[in-house]
Amino acid sequence: MQSRTDAHETVDTAFLAELRSRIPADRVLTSGPEYTRALALFNAAVGVRPSVVVRCASTADVRAGVRASRNHGVPLSVRGGGHDFWGRAFRPGGLVLDLTEMRDVQVDVNHGYATVGGGALSSDVVSAAERAGLTAVTGTAGSVGMVGLTLGGGYGPLLGQFGLAADNLLSAEVVLADGSRVNTDAEHHPDLFWALRGGGNFGVVTSARIRLHPVPTVISGTILYPIDQSAGILADLGGILQDSPDELTVDVGFLPGPDGKPTVYVAPTWSGNLEAGNAQNGPVRTLAGLGTPVLAEIGPVARSATLAATDAMFPPGRMGAIRTRTVQSVTGSIATVLGRAAREFTSPFSAIVWHQFHGAATRPTLGSTAFGRREPHLMVELICMWENGENKDHTGGGEDRSSHLRWLEETHAALEPFSLPGGYVNFLGPETPDQVANSYGPNTERLLAVKSAVDPDSVFSATPLPTSTAGA
Repeated sequence: MQSRTDAHETVDTAFLAELRSRIPADRVLTSGPEYTRALALFNAAVGVRPSVVVRCASTADVRAGVRASRNHGVPLSVRGGGHDFWGRAFRPGGLVLDLTEMRDVQVDVNHGYATVGGGALSSDVVSAAERAGLTAVTGTAGSVGMVGLTLGGGYGPLLGQFGLAADNLLSAEVVLADGSRVNTDAEHHPDLFWALRGGGNFGVVTSARIRLHPVPTVISGTILYPIDQSAGILADLGGILQDSPDELTVDVGFLPGPDGKPTVYVAPTWSGNLEAGNAQNGPVRTLAGLGTPVLAEIGPVARSATLAATDAMFPPGRMGAIRTRTVQSVTGSIATVLGRAAREFTSPFSAIVWHQFHGAATRPTLGSTAFGRREPHLMVELICMWENGENKDHTGGGEDRSSHLRWLEETHAALEPFSLPGGYVNFLGPETPDQVANSYGPNTERLLAVKSAVDPDSVFSATPLPTSTAGA
């Protein structure tokens, strides 16, 4: 998480003159209400202030912005969904290429794909696809940028059936660090296309073509169990997850319940035959019989509704931080660590969730994309969130974030002995260089070679990359 910068630097007049000669002046923001609104990110704890925001309306605007930043040595960043916990959409004193108006989604029903703008949110894509009886592979939240999710890999509830979001990327239009534009797919600039699927960080993706699937409705919902049942619930879930069919992907974790007490959270998604998934003795509803739930709401639901439900649980404007670990399974030792951490939540908005990686996502060979892990595993999210000005007696206070961050770092450290090397790059930041160094495995050398070829000066640096192949 970046520290607060209270004032942006004075903007170079020659730099501004070049931008405004190529981009409509009302889209080049340096102050005022529009500039202030453009600084609002998902995580309110981010205080980095760029000098200039360019509201891009086209690929031409992006190219002009990239060239101007290079010509004048101004740091460059890209904003898609603005959901990154570290606020890497901004760089201090830099230029932001804001893609939030490039949200167009065009669905080709006959060929089963969507062409999405670089600023499209996951909810934009899913809603457009649903109108055609289709859906896209996304994460669990609708407010996350579709392109950013995809470039880092993209865990989600359809992963077992259709793979990662990155596995469903068919092509991309990319503005490179020199301002040139390329279209890449399996046959054109194949090394770049390989690197974009799980490696990110190689240019500005202004448009992407993604595969769609005929599953607009799923069987899904939420089951909450009292935390005192956690040992038995997690033990039973271990066997269920190990043997679950591709159609069933289950998120599990700990959340504060309606009464504020921590609960075991089980969120299944069935993407197969709806009648089978909704059967009382079927694989989804069986999960509600593992113990005595305090809440069990499961049934057919549009995917857009499941995304909206997650967005409601984690609205923008709170302060927060995140860490991640990767484990093979939730053993008794891991369950003990996480159960203890849940009992010690410092905020009613924090959570621990792990995402199942199985089925179709495990079948591509490890070197087929840049994504660094293909064996079955669980990706753990440790989410620490609080509201500015919270009661000190309850959380340590909105301005005093130390208690929240202490909980986060202690839980992250306690998981390390049980974790696999590396982590999910969309959730890794500068605090965890050891995890970054091991996140791409044997793909590291090729990934760094592509980076050196297309962006040798590391103009694009949001997604963390190893500095060398050491430790890979």
